[in-house]
This record gives sequence, structure tokens and C-alpha cells, in this order.
Amino acid sequence: MKQEQTKIQVSLTEGITILVVMMLILGLGVIKFQLSPEVPILVVIGLLMLWARVRHFSWDRINQGLVEGVSTGIIPIFIFILIGALISTWIMSGVIPSLMVFGFQLITARWFLPSVFLVCAIVGSAIGSALTVISTVGIAFLGMGITMGLNPAMIAGAIISGAVFGDKTSPLSDSTNLAAAIVGADLFSHIKNLMWSTIPAFFVALIGYMLIGPTSSQFDSSAITKTVTTLNQHFFISPWALLPIGLMFVCAWIKIPSIPTLFINIAVAVGMIFMTQPRTSLAKIVDVIVNGFVAKTGNTNVDTLLSRGGILAMMSTVSLVIMALGLGGMLMNLGIIEAVMVPVSKHLKSPSALVTATILSGIGVNLFVGEQYLASILPGNAFKETYKRAGLAPVALSRVLEDGGTVINYLVPWGVAAVFTANALGIPTLQYLPFVFFSLASPIFSLLSAYTGIGLKHLKSNSKDSKELAGN
Repeated sequence: MKQEQTKIQVSLTEGITILVVMMLILGLGVIKFQLSPEVPILVVIGLLMLWARVRHFSWDRINQGLVEGVSTGIIPIFIFILIGALISTWIMSGVIPSLMVFGFQLITARWFLPSVFLVCAIVGSAIGSALTVISTVGIAFLGMGITMGLNPAMIAGAIISGAVFGDKTSPLSDSTNLAAAIVGADLFSHIKNLMWSTIPAFFVALIGYMLIGPTSSQFDSSAITKTVTTLNQHFFISPWALLPIGLMFVCAWIKIPSIPTLFINIAVAVGMIFMTQPRTSLAKIVDVIVNGFVAKTGNTNVDTLLSRGGILAMMSTVSLVIMALGLGGMLMNLGIIEAVMVPVSKHLKSPSALVTATILSGIGVNLFVGEQYLASILPGNAFKETYKRAGLAPVALSRVLEDGGTVINYLVPWGVAAVFTANALGIPTLQYLPFVFFSLASPIFSLLSAYTGIGLKHLKSNSKDSKELAGN
């Protein structure tokens, strides 16, 4: 294997050509012809295998790329499966219906979108998981907004923007910790430096949702009344039903990882079902966990909104994630990503050029690999020494990794986070994309910081990071 890697080198031109052809196939398939991403991705994988064999890469090397790519997603895939079970049990136990009922009492239609954005941002910051916010609180907000007659894509945009803001700024977030760790920066210094691009993006998003929100005359209050009545008649509606949400905050506070947190919340929800619906059999609960909850209230809107969840409902997400990660693994293992990124990083010297290249690299990795962690890891490793030579502090790089990597994955139709989000909310990525104002604004403000120098940390102005870097 080492001899093969030494012999076969991918040139910059060859790497760029492969990536451009790949993007044309994926872009035309998903965007122009509106195909599901699975088939275009399989076509790209097939063509990439053909190219690899023509270039005399061994089947072992090709297969190793697939295996290594998929292995990076095992934990997220398991989390997706658990969230499928969490959604169905939270609906059956009354958690999500109670959120909707109490939400109708607190939030008006005129300020619904900015309220959704703010609440999701607060919850996301507290628990550090955007996907959990989207699949729990987000589903409740989506149901409320649709009942009010609002555009589902706008609602999804506000949910995702708030959740991503929370994930990006929370010290409990995996992606935030990863970005800091890659460059060797202090976590809280990293979060503090994020604010130079994150706070402006936050306010742009908030103002945007205020501007596109409906007027009070644009919704029918009778629909809300009818929905609330239906929910009260067919679900357990009580402040006690919100216990699992509080438990999630507690788990985050004491730093219990995502997987055990989800197990705990599923167990509590199942216990609530047994207490509030004592005639429910174990077989019925297992069926709901596996196949999802099916609402039978007689209200078509409520039944459509609350018939979701279950492990099997996540299998389409899992299959697409496996294919996308397998493709990404091949691109890395065959040396295509490295062939493009390394030469580019060596020829960049000015801070503005460095930040621009890092942003574009993060977006590119999201497009080509579809995994947000790798969108931070690959550019981070490629540009770390270049930032050091340019006199930029580690937190300057870690911020750009978040602005061009973490937040963009939710906008790529075949990205891991976007696939999950589209499945959980039932809204295609390309429909909600224009309304995810926070993710769209973050890289723009990161670029503005680079070109104006405002908030761009240098080693000489950040002694703490300078000492850390020197120590490393």
C-alpha cells in the first residue's frame, strides 16, 4: 500500500478536473433535474472507481477509501437512529404536542419567525446540538407555523439558523470543540473570537425574519383554535410533558455525551407513555419506536404534522449519508483532495487571501465530501502552518473553519446535516436554503473581517495563543 501511494501521484490539474466533473454531475442531477441525491452520488462513485482503476489504483485502496469514509460517520449515524426513536416517543408521550399548545399561547404570528430563531438559538446554545434542536423543538415550531399558514421553508430556515447559531457558540458543541482543537486554540478564546462574525450574522438573520414575517391579518386564528382543541383531545398536554426537555438541559449541563443523553430521554418518554396511557402495550411502543408514530385524530393537518419519527424513517437518511461519506473517503484516500488543497495553501500569503481560500476550502469540502467535521479538519490541517507564517493567531483560523465549514453543511443537499434536517422536517434542502440567513451570512462577515482587519487576530495581539503555539 505504501509503495502504491508513493508511485501514484494526482496532479493539481487532474484533481481540479475530477472535482469539477463531480460537481457538474451532482449539481445538474440535484439542482437542475431535481433528482434525489442518491443516484448522482452513486454515478460519481462509479466514475471515480473507473478513473482509479485506469490510474492503476488497487481495489484494496479504493475499498479502503470507502471504508474509511463511512467509518467517520458511524457515531452520527447511530445518533440519527436514536433521534428517530426520540421523535416518535416524544410525540406519543405528549412532549411535542405540549410544546405546540403552550407555544400557541406565547407566540404571535407577527413575530413567529424571529421568535423561532431566538428560541432555537437559546436552546441550541444550552445543549450544543443543532440536530437535536431541529428534530425536537424544531418539529413543534414547524407544526405551529404551518397551522398559522406560514411558508414551511421560511419556518425551517428560522429553525435551522437558530439551531446552527446555538451549536456554533456553545462550549458543549462537538464542532466548536473540534475547530478549537484542530488549531490548538483555547476553547473559550475561540468562542469569544467567533463573535466578530457570528454576532453580525445573528442580527442580520433576526432582522431578516422580522422583515419576512407575516402581518397579523395574514393568518386564520380559527385554524389555531381547531389545532389546539385537537391536540388537547388526543394527546397528554401538561407542563409535566415538558420534563424530557428539561432533562436534556440537565444532561448538557453535566456534559453527558449525545448518545447516552438520547437513550435517557427515550427511556423517560417511554415511562411517561406507560404512566399516562396505562393500556398501551409494550408491543405498541416498540412498533412506534421502530416504525414511527401515526396520528389518528381526524384532523388532517395535525395527522400530517405528527405522523413521523421512528428508526425506519431514518434509514433513507442513513443510506444517503453512507454514500456521501464513502465518496468523501475515496476522494481523500486517493489523494484528490490533498492534490488540490496543499499546493493552494503554499502560495497564499496575505491574510485576506488566506481567509478567502480557507472559506472556499470549507465550502468545497462540504460540497465534495458532505461531512461538516471534515470541512474543518482538512482545511485546518492544510492551512495551519500557512496562518502561522502569515502571523495570524490560531483563533483566526478556527473561526474561519466554523464560518466556512460547520454552518455550510446544512445547505448542501447531500451533506450529512442537510440530509438529516430535510428528512426530520420533511422539507427539501433547496427549498429551505434561501431562508437559512445565519448560515448564508456567516462566511460573508468572516470575509469582511479579513479584508477590513476588524476582529482578525494576529499572533502579536494574542499573546495567550502565541504562547500556546510556541509550546506546541
